[in-house]
Amino acid sequence: MKQSDIKTWTPGTILLAVFMLLGGAAALYRLGAGLGATTNLGDSFPWGMWLGVDVLGGVAMAAGGFMIASLVYVFHLEKYRPVVRPAILTAFLGYLLAIVALLLDIGQPHRLWHPAIMWQVHSVMWVVGIHVILYTTTLALEFSPMLFERLGMTGASRAVYRIMVPVVIFGALLSVLHQSSLGAVFLISEGRMSPLWYSPEIPKLFLVSAMMMGLSMVSLETMISSRAFEHEVDPGIFSGLARMSLWVIGFYFIYKLYALVAGPGIGAAFAGSTEANMYLLEMIIGVVLPFVLLIGKGARERMGTIRIVNILVISGVMLNRLNVSIFGLYRDQASGGAKYFPSLVEFVLSIALVSFAIFCFKMAAKHLPLLDSGTEAKH
Repeated sequence: MKQSDIKTWTPGTILLAVFMLLGGAAALYRLGAGLGATTNLGDSFPWGMWLGVDVLGGVAMAAGGFMIASLVYVFHLEKYRPVVRPAILTAFLGYLLAIVALLLDIGQPHRLWHPAIMWQVHSVMWVVGIHVILYTTTLALEFSPMLFERLGMTGASRAVYRIMVPVVIFGALLSVLHQSSLGAVFLISEGRMSPLWYSPEIPKLFLVSAMMMGLSMVSLETMISSRAFEHEVDPGIFSGLARMSLWVIGFYFIYKLYALVAGPGIGAAFAGSTEANMYLLEMIIGVVLPFVLLIGKGARERMGTIRIVNILVISGVMLNRLNVSIFGLYRDQASGGAKYFPSLVEFVLSIALVSFAIFCFKMAAKHLPLLDSGTEAKH
């Protein structure tokens, strides 16, 4: 399908626009009325769905950007060049979603820029903030050639490609540090978070699980966009991503078992409590089933199997982030009388942010050389 054949307004796009308008109204209401009046968050339960889904989930979704960019620009695996631009755009959108969610999730959003100039080098929260600033800027630079090519600024595009390798390496280092530092934030919750999730290994577990989600996100979005925009993609790309996923999932499974044995013990996962059941659900959906499905002979060549695995891994990692940020802490916070269930505003804004990301991806496919790997290869 040619770019000109992609319709801007379809029933699906109109629905996305409705969600975005509702989300815009909800955002204005939240900024005007404050957190207490618009959400079910509070001093005793300050982290909720926005943190778990939009921040932790959005950043994990973006991990595919640094992985695919590194494969293409650093290791010269040209096989994956057709998906590098969509992967970078997805990462860029994932970080933008996280920034907007943080803007709405902090009590004084007008101070969101403070970490850029008020350095607190001993604070993990500051590390997270500065990584978001630096890596979002790096992703904008990696994304810029698509915009420059659309505007006919070939000189600017070539200039960016001349420095692309060090930019990608810098971005990969930032992303690795950031994915793990998000897990390190929860090291302060010792004694409060369920030992099923609390572990000194949580920073590295966050990194590995983000890599799982990143690979699956790139694979799934490529499947969807290739069908939606009638864009041919080499099946070998999906098979290659599936093979990488198998290794990462297997490593994560072993690492999680190690953290479980070194922590509360295997029996804690089968104690029948709410936390134990959520832990098992997370592991079955996001780790065990995907690993079993991929390990079979020829499974990594079947598009149907790969699609199911992608959905399972993304769902499992998202559930992990919710377990860490909400369910793993719920018993401790509830013991003090706190209760939490997301408000309508929290749901509407989360749906609106996801809708915005999908809408932006579609507009990029229509107006930018997003799916044109041939133009990029000339550089």
